[in-house]
Amino acid sequence: MKYLVVDDSPTMRRIVINSLAVLGITGIVEAENGEEAWKKLKSNKIDFMITDWNMPEMNGLELVQYIRKDPEYKDLPILMVTTRGNKEDIIAALKAKVNNYMVKPFTPSTLKAKIDAIMEKL
Repeated sequence: MKYLVVDDSPTMRRIVINSLAVLGITGIVEAENGEEAWKKLKSNKIDFMITDWNMPEMNGLELVQYIRKDPEYKDLPILMVTTRGNKEDIIAALKAKVNNYMVKPFTPSTLKAKIDAIMEKL
């Protein structure tokens, strides 16, 4: 499986990628904002996306909404990993059809649990 990790912070992308590596996941494509993520999604065979919310150009919520409008990607598994932990934000992300939501900071085991929960429902 190929994962797309989207976050404007290079440090946070590295944390997510290192956490995925601990889980044995190595097929990873990186993007630093929603616009770049969309281009990488169109040019790579992506099986799972992990995205931040707060990013320049196109934020994570806008990216999810954009993806869900495209029939080719409407079922792409998406995990949102963000600092936005209030109820309203979680509801907005779920309405945009993210498959799961996780608040930073996190551990590799929490990331695994969220990914596993998404994969079990597919």
